[in-house]
Amino acid sequence: MQKSTGKFLASIFLDQDGILLIDYLPKGQTINAEYYSSLLVYLKDILKEKRRGKVIKGVLFLHDSAPSHRALATQKKLAYLGFSCLVHPPYSPDLAPSDYHLFPGLKKQLKGRHSSSDADVTAAAETWLDGQHSEFFEWLAKVRATV
Repeated sequence: MQKSTGKFLASIFLDQDGILLIDYLPKGQTINAEYYSSLLVYLKDILKEKRRGKVIKGVLFLHDSAPSHRALATQKKLAYLGFSCLVHPPYSPDLAPSDYHLFPGLKKQLKGRHSSSDADVTAAAETWLDGQHSEFFEWLAKVRATV
């Protein structure tokens, strides 16, 4: 048996046009309100760069109800950045398209692979994500839009 590289957490931000940002949490660190808020600021910069001219009326933002997402500091940062949040009821599959559409496909792609480093895993994940057709991301956006 070969030892696994271990688990690590990736935060994936996307819209109907594709992946905007993938952030890999450094080992030994946890996502807290401060870390997540800094990601949101970075995401806003990415939006300005990648979606120039498309973000006119603001951003509708959907994330789950993790403690770092519900924290007052995070809510203040979202308001400051001009992001309008959609409410995500707990245990609602209708409002978590990434859990039912994005991540199962990614897990299936990575299943059974033996990787010697985190870099191998991230490269395989990003290759799979980059290989998705535009319809894949449009479907996610349509599901979110029906909320």
